[in-house]
Amino acid sequence: MQEEYMRQALTLAHEAARDGEIPVGCVIVREGEVVGRGRNRREQKQSALSHAEIEAIADANRNLGSWRLEDCALFVTLEPCPMCAGAILNARIPKLFFGARDPAMGACGGVMNLFMEDFPNPPAIVGGILESECRDALARFFRDLRGTGK
Repeated sequence: MQEEYMRQALTLAHEAARDGEIPVGCVIVREGEVVGRGRNRREQKQSALSHAEIEAIADANRNLGSWRLEDCALFVTLEPCPMCAGAILNARIPKLFFGARDPAMGACGGVMNLFMEDFPNPPAIVGGILESECRDALARFFRDLRGTGK
């Protein structure tokens, strides 16, 4: 099931790339049902806050009628940054699955692990779900952006 949800997040990441956004996608799942979807929209919205995780959390909040996502799991194609890690903590999401590590901004071990700090209710984390596919989507986007061919 983890791979199935990550594939849905990858579909959203590919949509982001087609729109000129860094290809990161995210889905939030509760009891086997996707209740939140998001993808990067920073360029479209001209907002530093429009990361895939933030968009998916807001969508799940609307769909569930609650800011508390205590019975949900979040699947994202790229390791969350500190802002998104903070949103995950604040939404009380208990399970986090990510694809590729982010050595530049990752807050789950890529640069630091924010969830090892003394915050209440940190999520259980599983990284590396469809890692190569997630990493390839990012590499392809930046390669095309720089015009370095295939």
